[in-house]
Amino acid sequence: MNFHLAGHVSVLLMSTRDGAPYDDRLEEDGRVLIYEGHDVPNTKDGPDPKSVDQPMRHDSGSFTQNGHFYGAADRVRESDQDRELVRVYEKVRKGIWVFNGTFDLVDAWIEASGGRDVFKFRLQLLDVQPGTDGPIAVPSHNRLIPSAVKQEVWKRDGGRCVMCESTDHLHFDHVIPFSRGGASILAENIQLLCARHNLEKRDRIE
Repeated sequence: MNFHLAGHVSVLLMSTRDGAPYDDRLEEDGRVLIYEGHDVPNTKDGPDPKSVDQPMRHDSGSFTQNGHFYGAADRVRESDQDRELVRVYEKVRKGIWVFNGTFDLVDAWIEASGGRDVFKFRLQLLDVQPGTDGPIAVPSHNRLIPSAVKQEVWKRDGGRCVMCESTDHLHFDHVIPFSRGGASILAENIQLLCARHNLEKRDRIE
């Protein structure tokens, strides 16, 4: 969790993989993210982080990341104008994170889980994604590639661009473009491309 990492942009790192340390989940075909707050740090003489309540504040009294996001959700509930935009990245493999879109933080609460209290945050995917050259419309939630498909494609393609075998700046690309009816839920229609080959391809069918 990174509240206002750069200016007013916040960043969340999520994972729905087996064995993930937090109970994150996607709902409504990936348009809604329920994100779990973070535990106390794991220290040599400290308690098991999974045995104590997730903290709102540090011992010094300052807010933890949980507290910052919880306060932001409170402000959103009080005023529609205080939107909190969050860039979400998903872990698909060890050390590999992919951009899942920009979300609105819309709610937060504390709930009991395993004998302790944890934070939960509700975020909703923006229908218009902020881009470097202005807003970029997201035509349909069906364009989103499910986590399981991303993991299958990453393993199949060996974490490399299928055109040049580059391992840098990789993108999940629709073989048959989404705009031409290509499916997002089939690994057979998804491939890894580096940024250069992804831009060159655009909406062409190879």
